[in-house]
Amino acid sequence: MDTQDLVGSIIRISNANGISGFEDDVVSLIREEGAGLGSFTEDSLRNLSLKRRQHHPEKLTVQLNAHTDEVGFMVKAIRPDGMLEFITIGGWIPSNVPAHMVRIRNREGIYIPAIVASKPPHFMSEAERNAPLEISNLVMDVGASSADEVRNDYGIEIGAPVVPDVQCTYDAQHDTFIGKAFDCRIGCAGVLETLKQIKDVPLSVNVVGDFSSQEEVGTRGSTVSANTIKADLAIVFEGCPADDTVVPAYQAQTCLKKGPMLRHIDARMITNPRFQRYALDLAGKAGIPVQQAVRAAGATNGAPIHLSNAGVPTIVVGIPVRYAHTHYGISTLFDVQMAVKLVKEILTQIDEQVIRSF
Repeated sequence: MDTQDLVGSIIRISNANGISGFEDDVVSLIREEGAGLGSFTEDSLRNLSLKRRQHHPEKLTVQLNAHTDEVGFMVKAIRPDGMLEFITIGGWIPSNVPAHMVRIRNREGIYIPAIVASKPPHFMSEAERNAPLEISNLVMDVGASSADEVRNDYGIEIGAPVVPDVQCTYDAQHDTFIGKAFDCRIGCAGVLETLKQIKDVPLSVNVVGDFSSQEEVGTRGSTVSANTIKADLAIVFEGCPADDTVVPAYQAQTCLKKGPMLRHIDARMITNPRFQRYALDLAGKAGIPVQQAVRAAGATNGAPIHLSNAGVPTIVVGIPVRYAHTHYGISTLFDVQMAVKLVKEILTQIDEQVIRSF
């Protein structure tokens, strides 16, 4: 595994701009990162699939999925004073949004820096100070003083996509990334790294990388890509919310530096227990550290994929991300490497007979 190449890939893909429905920059970058690994196909939703050169029509197909979109915002209205009202795209907690920098794409495709602002405390009444924060109380400020200036000088219109203004960094001494969109750009990097590692490896199955869109607004892209790829087995890479800082230690199931998390259940999928057991046993035999989780809430692209066609045995390989769905996440290279190692092990060991047993 080329560590420097993987680190660089994670940083570049994290930094790319792409809220749900506006994943174009991410898709272009993945095309560059995956050059020489096979053939690309893209649909109108910006779902991008990468089929290995060794694809054989008589072999069963394994789908490696990750989603390209990130949570963000969209400009809803432009006030006469030049302030921008906005809505959230994907799940945000209002208190995590203000006093951060964002980038707003104007009509020419240029991203304009802005600040998410709230009413200064100097001008708040006591009732306003004590009231719960709502997104409708926040605005984005590019420094303009009128709506005409916003439209004519900055080129910003309603419907403009907005992303957190964050640059990804990697601390090699402590093996930590800090950046935006690790849910699920770190998964996209994992899919690419897996495809690189099996580039010239003979397999008993076909492998298709599936970089799907619009997961954060209801797993929409993978609903389409699942019915296009028509896989016989699926592995979903996901940047999963880490719980090691928010629950008692005995309850923690998604910790940094303990390997990928394989969930047994979430709000929309009961993981195929036979495939799950196979993956866990394989990890044990290969000495790959993994974590197991039972989740009462949340969901992944595994939800539409496992219900597609005649039903697809699916597991989720989650890479822990602290503070997902905020401007800044924290993840580790070790967890990405172990996720890739596990998926590569599955792909090199599995065959039609094993898949049929699921």
